[in-house]
Amino acid sequence: MTAAPAPDSGPDAGAIWHYGDPLSEQRAAETDAVLVDRSHRAVLTLTGADRQSWLHNISTQHVSELPDGASTQNLSLDGQGRVEDHWMQTELGGVSYLDTEPWRGEPLLNYLSKMVFWSDVTPAAADLAVLSLIGPRLGDRAVLEVLGLDALPDEVAAIPLPGGGFVRRMPTSGAGQIELDLLVPRGDAADWQRRFAQAGVRPAGVWAYEAHRVAAVRPRLGVDTDERTIPHEVRWIGGPGDGAVHLDKGCYRGQETVARVHNLGKPPRMLVLLHLDGSVDRPSTGDAVLAGGRVVGRLGTVVDHVDLGPIALALLKRGIPADTELATGPEGSVAAVIDADTLPPSEQIGAGRLAVERLRGGTR
Repeated sequence: MTAAPAPDSGPDAGAIWHYGDPLSEQRAAETDAVLVDRSHRAVLTLTGADRQSWLHNISTQHVSELPDGASTQNLSLDGQGRVEDHWMQTELGGVSYLDTEPWRGEPLLNYLSKMVFWSDVTPAAADLAVLSLIGPRLGDRAVLEVLGLDALPDEVAAIPLPGGGFVRRMPTSGAGQIELDLLVPRGDAADWQRRFAQAGVRPAGVWAYEAHRVAAVRPRLGVDTDERTIPHEVRWIGGPGDGAVHLDKGCYRGQETVARVHNLGKPPRMLVLLHLDGSVDRPSTGDAVLAGGRVVGRLGTVVDHVDLGPIALALLKRGIPADTELATGPEGSVAAVIDADTLPPSEQIGAGRLAVERLRGGTR
């Protein structure tokens, strides 16, 4: 197998992009089982008696009583409610584990360290590697034997692994699909990969992971978000496992914006899946999305999918109809079509706006 590196200009620089047959790797993720080395992600730990209540006060998620073995998404916002950091969080054995984008590890650690003040909490970088597994076969006995477990954890739950680290089960959008993250000592990562390969789990590059993520319309910080993104625009306010914002908790930075937009029910933009014209060169992350020559959005992750062809996530002006003719790429040279199934419900009205409309006689 020849490992091809991820593009240096992208967020996965230094990782393996594919092993020579990226579309076959994607197919294996849909029908079998693959392992993706995402050890370039940054992992932090929080220790100390106050770590949960302290983090609860400076982040968007309700984590003051997160039980042992539980996982969730979480955010840090600026004063205007715009997303600065996004991480996966797992509580296990008296330690809070946060894993985030490679380029946000140091800034997030610096921010958390500055916010400690008198609390009993110690943020630190962890020498842990993230290995992600995708596929319906992950519950097979051969895989469980590698993990040293009798059964997989429940969704958004984690179990300690023999020899250190833990396995975390992620939410999935497809029936029968399973997604796991292993956070293991970095020095043990190669041995884990070897053992999974012996159990029939195929190595795959981050291309396969990204195609899977984009098809599920799951955003990525700094790729599918920009400096203006608020959580409502990118589906980070949602149900268990999907949401990164808890709407019934105390004050945190940016909460006023979160509450106002939630009550009015009208975030300015929406995250959608676009199908792209495959007969021309691919557009790039950050390219403008145009409708009738007017800028109506921004392109996020662009990837070739084994079944869907060239697809992308995009932040578009809210309310654009699904049949709008769109273009993106250099000089608007790439035609794009909205996947109608990924549009937010048009009838969704926030509680605050509903009250206003009732007062005005607009809703009975």
